[in-house]
Amino acid sequence: MPRLYCGEPLATGAVLALAAGAARHVQVLRLQPGDTITLFDGRGGEYDARIEHMGRTEVRVQVAAHRDLECETGVAVHLALGMPANERMDWLVEKATELGVASIQPLLAERSVLRLAGERAEKKQAHWQAVAVAACEQCGRNRVPVVHPVQPLVAWVAAQGKPGFVLSLREGTQALARAAASLGEVTLLSGPEGGLAPAEEDAALARGWQAVHLGPRVLRAETAPLAALAVLTLAA
Repeated sequence: MPRLYCGEPLATGAVLALAAGAARHVQVLRLQPGDTITLFDGRGGEYDARIEHMGRTEVRVQVAAHRDLECETGVAVHLALGMPANERMDWLVEKATELGVASIQPLLAERSVLRLAGERAEKKQAHWQAVAVAACEQCGRNRVPVVHPVQPLVAWVAAQGKPGFVLSLREGTQALARAAASLGEVTLLSGPEGGLAPAEEDAALARGWQAVHLGPRVLRAETAPLAALAVLTLAA
C-alpha cells in the first residue's frame, strides 16, 4: 500500500485534499476512487485513508483508522555534517533517514566544497527536507527528521550548550560505540571531504566535545556518518 506524508495534522474521519506532490504520486500510480493508501503526519503512527475523488489536479481522501506503529530507534542521533559536494549530500540525507537519524544539521566548514548561503541555501534545505520525507515514505518511518538551515560550522559549535562527539582521525581517541554506550541521545559532528580543519576540531574539543573514531580505516565524508549511525542505532 502506498505511504504518503501529509504536512497537516490528520484525524480519523477528516476529508482533505492531498498536497500537490502527494497528489501527483497518487496520479502516477493510477489509483482510483475507493483505493486505499497510508498517510502519516510526523506526529506518530499512521492512518489508513480511502481515495474519494480524483481530479486533474486535486485528490481528496477520507482519513480512516489510526495505527499506533513506530519503528524509531532507541537512540536519538542528531547528525551535524560538514556538507559533502553535489549528489553525495542528497544520498547522505536519504540513507541517514533510513538509518533513523533524529535531525540533520548541514554545516559550512573550512574544507567544504559545497558553499551555500542566502536563497540558494534555503532552496537546498527545502530540497533535503523533501528527500528526508521521501525516504520516510519508503522505509516505513512515521517521524520525519528535521533538516536544519545551513550554518557556519564554528559558529554552530560555539552556540551548542551541550557538547557531543566529533569523528576524528587523531591518535588516542575512543571508539564511538564505547564512548556513547547507554546514551539515549547523541549529537555527532562529522567533517566534509578532507575532514575538519585542525582549528575547527580544536574549537570543538575546547568546548568539551569528545573525539571518537570508527576504526582503523579512513572513511569518506558520506560514509563515516552513516557508519556511525549504524553503530549507534541498529543495535539499539
